[in-house]
Amino acid sequence: MWTVCIPGWSAAIAAGAILLYGTLDVAYFARMMYTVAKARYFKKKCCILDTTEVQSWCLLTDIDTLLYHMNNARYFRELDFARADFYERTGLYANIKAAGGAVVQGAATIRYRRYLKPFTRFTITSKAVYWDDRTFFMEHEFVGPGGFVHAIAVCRQRVIDTSASAIAELLLQLHCAGSCRPAPGKIPPELELWVQSNELSSAKLRAVNAPLPTIPSPSNIGCGEVIPTVTTE
Repeated sequence: MWTVCIPGWSAAIAAGAILLYGTLDVAYFARMMYTVAKARYFKKKCCILDTTEVQSWCLLTDIDTLLYHMNNARYFRELDFARADFYERTGLYANIKAAGGAVVQGAATIRYRRYLKPFTRFTITSKAVYWDDRTFFMEHEFVGPGGFVHAIAVCRQRVIDTSASAIAELLLQLHCAGSCRPAPGKIPPELELWVQSNELSSAKLRAVNAPLPTIPSPSNIGCGEVIPTVTTE
């Protein structure tokens, strides 16, 4: 009978690795660090009006239970890396932090046009399509072989504790000094409709969470008086 002896330290390392991979998305954080380092040190800096690109593959870890195409949730995961590349190369994130602000994703929507098969290489393009004092709106396209756009996503990046428009103007002066195409002056119509739908959803949630209106107690109403009708706006 054969006996396999495993040193105590080897067992501890194996147990630690299993625990690490079981409780932390190691691949995600490792790839994010690689993406940021590559964009910061090896890629050319660009203007905030430029379109950036990152390359990726649909691997077996990305497919859904049908084993036939990329899982829908993976598209948003891929956008994290595309957005990090854009932030680093344009200096957007660094300047927001330098101004004492922060940026978070407030909303996102995606439209799927054709699925990505396993082992398909694709490109994610990223560009800022509009901004105001509080928000950057970014558009991303998943471009497959032959240039076909498999999916298109729009993300609303909320800027906190600083002015998004002031940061954008600063970046325009730093990187291109006005030599790029004109900054977007008007919100695109399809984006405006999407923003309106978000505002309607927010108003609906605020109405649900609003405190109930108070009405006079029946004990304080005299005989024959009518209880007033309470209306909410």
